[in-house]
Amino acid sequence: MSACWELFDGVSRGQNQAATQGLIAQAASTIAAQNTVSSRPPTVNEQTDVQIGYYDLANPGALDTSSPDKFNAVRVSVRQTEASGTAIPLFFGGITGRSEQSIETFSTAALTKKISGFYVPSEAGETIDILPIALDLETWEQVLAKQTEDVISYSNGTVESGSDGLFECSLYPTGTGSPGNRGTVDIGSSNNSTADLRRQILSGISAQDMAELGKPLEFDLNGELELNGDTGISAGIKTQLESIIGEPRIIPIFTKVEGNGNNATYTIVRFEGIRVLAVKLTGPMKKKHLTIQPCPMVARYSVYHKEEFEESEFLFTPVMLVE
Repeated sequence: MSACWELFDGVSRGQNQAATQGLIAQAASTIAAQNTVSSRPPTVNEQTDVQIGYYDLANPGALDTSSPDKFNAVRVSVRQTEASGTAIPLFFGGITGRSEQSIETFSTAALTKKISGFYVPSEAGETIDILPIALDLETWEQVLAKQTEDVISYSNGTVESGSDGLFECSLYPTGTGSPGNRGTVDIGSSNNSTADLRRQILSGISAQDMAELGKPLEFDLNGELELNGDTGISAGIKTQLESIIGEPRIIPIFTKVEGNGNNATYTIVRFEGIRVLAVKLTGPMKKKHLTIQPCPMVARYSVYHKEEFEESEFLFTPVMLVE
């Protein structure tokens, strides 16, 4: 699990497999050494005992090592052998003339991007970092295809001018088929106000919000979730959006919207990880923007889907043991 978290950290830093492989193997070896069996540490060969690959939950057991851009799992073999001086001592082994036993095993940890929704937070005060502002799928696909701009970078906690390989778009006012409220969605009471938007922008979606939603925050069998529109992006949430610049957040991605304002209905088909880079919600309409870029992030309380399902590009479940 520690090695797989290191894999995710490498993805978050934008590093390739070669840059992270050593750190991944080192994490596995270090943690293994801290977990002794019969007071003896297991051995992990960092060159041969740590495999990185793609693990499909719908095809358990297989680790595909052919496509590094899809890697989401780490398999680690551990052993305690006579040769390494760490074999397990046998208390009654003297009866048979056998004083110790070599053992070995392996385990695989993975994270997945097949996220179909979210559980209600179980811990008091826990929230889910969902930004209640939806983006149309067409614009998101343009970002992924690098057909938008890449003129802002984020590094070491600082937003600067320049390219970082992650292309940007605006949640406002660009997009297709967007009604006047420009993407704000109700995840909570149908009477959500600007005050609710402010709270959710800063703190995320609470268990109370999900209870008031009145249905699971999860896709149906068609891979869709309908959310109602909210009051709209306005200068009233500018301060809250500015305060989360640089922080990762989850946004809903929609394919269509019907109606306007509070009467709008958004068809959500995916959740994605993003980072807010810049905010301007005052002045002429053409000058307003809420600039974001993709950002790898872990979605707490996420529901993963084992079968064929549309994967997110930048949103991951927490690391889990899969075998």
